[in-house]
Amino acid sequence: MAGQLTQRGALSILLFFIPAVTAPWYAGSGYYPDESYNEVYAEEVPQAPALDYRVPRWCYTLNIQDGEATCYSPRGGNYHSTLGTRCELSCDRGFRLIGRRSVQCLPNRRWSGTAYCRQVRCHALPFITSGTYTCTNGVLLDSRCDYSCSSGSLLEGDHSRICMEDGRWSGGEPVCVDIDPPKIRCPHSREKMAEPEKLTARVYWDPPLVKDSADGTITRVIVRGPEPGSHFPEGEHVIRYTAYDRAYNRASCKFIVKVQVRRCPTLKPPQHGYLTCTSAGDNYGATCEYHCDGGYERQGTPSRVCQSSRQWSGSPPICAPMKINVNVNSAAGLLDQFFEKQRLLIISAPDPSNRYYKMQISMLQQSTCGLDLRHVTIIELVGQTPQEVGRIREQQLSANIIEELRQFQRLTPSYFNMVLIDKQGIDRERYMEPVTPEEIFTFIDDYLLSNQELTQRREQRDICE
Repeated sequence: MAGQLTQRGALSILLFFIPAVTAPWYAGSGYYPDESYNEVYAEEVPQAPALDYRVPRWCYTLNIQDGEATCYSPRGGNYHSTLGTRCELSCDRGFRLIGRRSVQCLPNRRWSGTAYCRQVRCHALPFITSGTYTCTNGVLLDSRCDYSCSSGSLLEGDHSRICMEDGRWSGGEPVCVDIDPPKIRCPHSREKMAEPEKLTARVYWDPPLVKDSADGTITRVIVRGPEPGSHFPEGEHVIRYTAYDRAYNRASCKFIVKVQVRRCPTLKPPQHGYLTCTSAGDNYGATCEYHCDGGYERQGTPSRVCQSSRQWSGSPPICAPMKINVNVNSAAGLLDQFFEKQRLLIISAPDPSNRYYKMQISMLQQSTCGLDLRHVTIIELVGQTPQEVGRIREQQLSANIIEELRQFQRLTPSYFNMVLIDKQGIDRERYMEPVTPEEIFTFIDDYLLSNQELTQRREQRDICE
């Protein structure tokens, strides 16, 4: 049985065949022409070496750097390059064989193939986003690369990878996941006074400062509350901002917008009167007007304004009983006293015993509250010349005034008739027979009341019940 021999070397030696040199067209025939003498000579064919399996070094000795050759010789274990020797080639750990794994010593004194050992190397690992790695031995076999992430990120996947014998890395590429929420800073809280005659203030602010600790990308910022430049009512308002990064981490901040309204002390309505105010009625810039009930007139300033000092301008007026001057020269002078203050219900009858007159006066005397509430003054014109009598409340009218009033308002002394005049002095309705106070009130409420009076009527709906 053939012997086995294992050899290791310090230098790599390539085994190869040398191809035969191509000869001219007449080579190998055994002859060639002699150009000088034009004669033909016979060529001596070189003799092939005799095969001798006993020659100890038929082929040169195999030496493989970073590897070994295990040889089997027909002469036994002490021979490793005799004719017919077969060698199995292998590499040390960390090296990969390139070429033939098995070669044989041929009769031409050469080995049947070539091979060498190449160091095993893995490809360079790519860097990961928001992270890095460090390796124990670069990209060589058994080198271990440990991964780490930047602050604010968490490593998911294999924490380390090892370069294996097949030139590949173990495991898979990990990722650094952003777990750190973005940084957000809101504007400072602020206070603002409401504008004059308003209960709101327009407030502006700069958007919050937002920064992401990972890749700097902020996907969206949401505000919960009014936008900058909005009108804020009185009180405290919380504005909250929330920022999201690419990994859906979020961070929030908030600040407070406080709106104050300068307010004056609440005004009290005058006795026998009421107030109508703009805005809230007691805030800076609000104006309050004083009004008097029917039969009363205002004495003093008609309105007051709430000032920035939180005090009202002027002083409060009073509502005094309306003074009617009957000692005037004409009916026009009498009626002017009621312009824009009172409505007039003028009743004309032929005599005090007139049935219609007595019926109408009786009904009106029971509805004094409703008449005062609607600012209605009654003027009575009773009788005929020279026995005619006129009066407003308890004051008597002269005969001339009675005559002018009848002529001016087209009232006849011959029978019962009545006219309703509005505050502008225009006759609005005429009656030829008695009517109930409810009918008169309904007409006034539906057609003659101003907006202020309508509001007052709603507040005093049950005052006369």
